[in-house]
Order: sequence, then C-alpha cells, then structure tokens
Amino acid sequence: MTRAPVLAGVHHLKLPVSDLRRSQHWYESRLGYCLTEEFHGDGRLAGIGMEHPDGGPAIAFVLDPARAEAAAGFDYFAIGVPDKESIKTLAARLDELGESHAGVHVATLGWILPLLHDPDGHEVRFYTHQHHTDPPPDEVLVVHDAIATARRRAAELGEDRAGL
Repeated sequence: MTRAPVLAGVHHLKLPVSDLRRSQHWYESRLGYCLTEEFHGDGRLAGIGMEHPDGGPAIAFVLDPARAEAAAGFDYFAIGVPDKESIKTLAARLDELGESHAGVHVATLGWILPLLHDPDGHEVRFYTHQHHTDPPPDEVLVVHDAIATARRRAAELGEDRAGL
C-alpha cells in the first residue's frame, strides 16, 4: 500500500454565476461571507473570492452565465456546520430573511439543511459534523436507501423530520 499524500482540507469552492455582485450580496447577507479578492480580465470584473469569518469554506465565483444555468439545482457540496443547535440557528436565520429551504432533517449520520438556493439556483446544503449515529470504525458505511435510513433514525430519535 502506498502512503497517501498530505492534504489540508478544501482550499476553496468555485461556482459559475451570472451576476457577480448579486452573488456577493447574497452570500454576504445570507451566510455572512466577506469579499476578499476581485479578479479582472479583459477590462472587466471576471471573478471574486469570499471568506467566512467563522469557519465556512472560502468560495470563489467566476462570471460564466452559461455554466451557472447548467449547474443550477445540483448540490455540488455541503457546507459543514458544527452541531444540531447551530444548524437549527442557521435555519431560523434563513427563515427570518425569507429564504426558502427544506428545514433541518435527520440524515444518514447527522442533520442536514437542504434545498436552499442561491440567486443562480445552486443548491447550498449544510450538514452537521456532529453525528447522531457513529459510523462503523474501520469499515465502509453502506447505505442502501438514504431516505429510508434517515426516516428510521429520525423515528428512533423521536424527531419528526427525516432527510429528503
């Protein structure tokens, strides 16, 4: 067996968008991101970079309306949230801002907040690092039906919402 290379987590996420300033405003106002970089090319703003002040991954946006439209609706990533209380607080914040989402649900191992969409329709999901179920140590977790598994676990935990 060869030794795995040294890695250090996700450096940044990058999404194509149709309007850089609109995306900047949405990620600032909804999730607390801060603008850190602007990338210019051919005499125009071509991309931006944003950082989160409290642990979220760095995000870059590139102006590419055609790819933004093609990518709409798919959940390319899930942003980590520390625990169940934090994800519930996030859901309440999004509710106060009038953002549509599916609420907090029991998922395979933790809690998930799916179906939040940014202005280009990218699904931004959140998933807790805290688990309600520990995965088997040193084994591959095999899930045959994620939704049914989440529903069973929600019933066991006495929760009324299970993963979508």
